[in-house]
Amino acid sequence: MTDVVADPRPLLAVLASALAIALIIASHRRPNIREAWSVVAAVTKFAIIASMLPGVLDGTEYRWSMGDLVGGIEFALRADALGMIFATLASLLWIFTAFYATGYMRGLDEHAQTRFFAAFAASLSTAVGVAFAENLVTIFVFYELLSVATYPLVAHDEDPEARAAGRKYVAYTFFGGGVLVLAGTALVFVLTGSTTFGQTGAALANADPALAKAAFALLATGFGVKAGLMPLHSWLPDAMVAPTPVSGLLHAVAVVKSGVFGIARLVLEVYGPERIAQFGLGLPLAVVAAFTLTAASVIALRQDRLKRRLAYSTVSQLSYIVLGLALVGPALSDSQALKYVIWGGLLHIPAHAFMKLTLFFCAGFIHVETHTDYISEMDGIGKRMPLTMVAFAVASAGMAGIPLVAGFVSKWFLLIGSVQADQAIFAVVLLISGVLNIAYFWPIVYGAFFESHDEADSKPLVEGRFGGGPAEENVAADGGHEDGDHADNHHHGGPGPDGWERVGWTGQEGSWLMLGPILLIASGAVVLGLIPYEVGFLELIELVAEEVSA
Repeated sequence: MTDVVADPRPLLAVLASALAIALIIASHRRPNIREAWSVVAAVTKFAIIASMLPGVLDGTEYRWSMGDLVGGIEFALRADALGMIFATLASLLWIFTAFYATGYMRGLDEHAQTRFFAAFAASLSTAVGVAFAENLVTIFVFYELLSVATYPLVAHDEDPEARAAGRKYVAYTFFGGGVLVLAGTALVFVLTGSTTFGQTGAALANADPALAKAAFALLATGFGVKAGLMPLHSWLPDAMVAPTPVSGLLHAVAVVKSGVFGIARLVLEVYGPERIAQFGLGLPLAVVAAFTLTAASVIALRQDRLKRRLAYSTVSQLSYIVLGLALVGPALSDSQALKYVIWGGLLHIPAHAFMKLTLFFCAGFIHVETHTDYISEMDGIGKRMPLTMVAFAVASAGMAGIPLVAGFVSKWFLLIGSVQADQAIFAVVLLISGVLNIAYFWPIVYGAFFESHDEADSKPLVEGRFGGGPAEENVAADGGHEDGDHADNHHHGGPGPDGWERVGWTGQEGSWLMLGPILLIASGAVVLGLIPYEVGFLELIELVAEEVSA
């Protein structure tokens, strides 16, 4: 029996970084103090959220209401097991990102750093609001605020490419996804008289099937925009023009995870597995997810710009989470299969976050230290940045589902759950995607450690209209690059005329403000792969699965 208690801590967790916005702006003339506020806010936010973790694991939920927002619907926050997964993850990783962002922004002597750190704090505030929202209206408010808060980060460079990416980002996530979420929320309220998570399923069972399916489609599509489901994904690769800390935490953790988290709330708590099965909603969503995770992996093969390849990898990996959630309907008749698909889908939220954040941070560190952004220029870079590339290799192995790293555990649950749910076709898709993951990560790792720039052979990019080819190589030879990316004629990365400088294995490759977070987060991916239950995430996920299947 869940015990719900009134407690202001969910609100305080949201306000911790919101307060930091004012402090960061007030300290704009003193950079050390300004960045210190980011660290203090990150630690404070995580401490508040972590203080609720023991109670939530014991079956207590913490709730705080700020009164009616509209039509008798409360603007309320609730820290439950599902929300704690997202909130704990985002707040924990913000601590590391606060240090990394300081090294990154100073290393490149970036402009508008005060605006950057203030917008970053605002984004984390709204992300935790999404995590703790008690109903569809509250999550919609924070979902839209998250788009607004992150726009300055996407458009940070203020050049035509960044402004175009920012406009596209807002068009997709704010005006597109947000409007659909609002429409779906209104329809659910009309059908059930409620928007509170966990209180709509029974009424939906007796609702008009066509309208119930329409509401699900609106909400799934609206949340699917930020989740990167195809064909709504194109904003995400374009948003990689943002500084790497943004690409890392916000576009591998907070923003995109708000999308899959919204789908988790929709599937598990607004409808529930019974209604998903009743209306036949699971398989169509699973097909979209399966197509996305396969197609995005194929597209990733042709990307020469590292951050863009990682972006398409993110599109693919997010659909692992959506696939696990979509299979709750087909798995309903087998309780063990139901638990496995929920475990696999939800565990991939933190697993992907640790691994992809490591990869993005490695890409950013390489850019700061060597001004190298393209994979074709990275052969032998392991000599120059050995620890960075080891961390990259570890995270890449996890993305491909290699044992001992976080990605293996979540993908194992998904694989077994899909087979037990008599949906073996999706197990085949998962295996194919794993092979594709190896195909687009292995050349980077192998080239970094076992090839030199002047002796390297061409990378196995996909030929033809869906892949890179001779035209791409010719552009590269002329000093530019073209891989579905904008040409970059001012790029001066890669090794010098004598190849990459060899440095030792004791951290001489660059600032520890950046290298330290990379190594710690990569280590976290290994820990999560070895003891997922002991670190709390799988224990929270088991609570969610028990509540859903009760």
